[in-house]
Amino acid sequence: MQPLQLFDPASSTYTYILFCEESREAVIIDPVDEQLERDLATLRQYGLKLVWAIETHAHADHITSAARLAEHTGARTAAPAACGIGSAAMQLQHGDTLAFGKESLRALHTPGHTRGSTSYVWRDNVFTGDTLLINGCGRTDFQSGSAPDMFHSLTQVLFALPDATVVWPGHDYQGRTRSTIGTEKTSNARVAGKTLDEFIAIMEGLNLPRPKRIDEAVPANLQSGVRHDAGGAGPNESREAAGYAGDVGAELAYAWWQAGDAVLVDVRTDAEREWVGFVPGAVALAWKQWPGMAMNPDFDAKLQASVPPGQKVLFLCRSGVRSIAAAKHATELGLEAYNILEGFEGDADANAQRGKRGGWRFRGLPWRQN
Repeated sequence: MQPLQLFDPASSTYTYILFCEESREAVIIDPVDEQLERDLATLRQYGLKLVWAIETHAHADHITSAARLAEHTGARTAAPAACGIGSAAMQLQHGDTLAFGKESLRALHTPGHTRGSTSYVWRDNVFTGDTLLINGCGRTDFQSGSAPDMFHSLTQVLFALPDATVVWPGHDYQGRTRSTIGTEKTSNARVAGKTLDEFIAIMEGLNLPRPKRIDEAVPANLQSGVRHDAGGAGPNESREAAGYAGDVGAELAYAWWQAGDAVLVDVRTDAEREWVGFVPGAVALAWKQWPGMAMNPDFDAKLQASVPPGQKVLFLCRSGVRSIAAAKHATELGLEAYNILEGFEGDADANAQRGKRGGWRFRGLPWRQN
């Protein structure tokens, strides 16, 4: 069984989908924002349920679609802990595993391109991101890169895998799709047969241009591809929005709800509530559900039944994609609808904090998971 290998021509990025043939649960590695519809169509084509959207590192040449995939499918996001992608639900350390059905993926910390760069082993395959490329390796001259770390990751971690292990790189610019550990150990132009000093000299002499999209890509990718920008609205403020009543900060939304002026509606999927947590007192009404991710056919009737005349309706989801869509739709139904800024990344254990997201938990409000 081979992974599904998908390609983004603009960034020469490979995205990989792996799945359990029995359960049809799947993971996606290094998804690209511009290819969201392609990836969703691929999941539908193969009848797959996405459970993990995974990064090898915080990319500088494209924006990930991890958060948007999570919004559409109910998947969880995972990223290397040392990358600082605080929005990821799972912060991966060396040796951690991610299960999907009866399959599993094992993380190998392979820094060098960035401090947190991680490769993933599945069966007799390794997905190397920007660490090991075909007849090359990722650059080490920016974003916490390190040539000595790269040399160690290549020679002591990846080259310690069996020679027959199939290498699936994060990029290729010459149309090549795969290699093997044995081939790269013996013929990789940058590292095979080289000493550490020789390797450092090669990397320092590359003189590569600065990535064109680094200034927009890295900040977005540290948020799993979605910026959580309040746009001037503070936690106790609201702002106007196109197509619905407005965006509202967590404290103000909570005050409206406590006063009985508004109904809180959680539009995340049932699976997300099980994984991430329930919001006590909220109406659980999924905007879309997998498989197919079509709009919930009961949404209109249940929403209208849940909102008494004269009350506002407050929508929340994981990051704001679905809550904005739901607010616009509710407005068309004649309701005064608001999107709550920041989304919900709940965790009952404050010590298990995942990042700087989540207006409910981080602002100390009682809206937490059970």
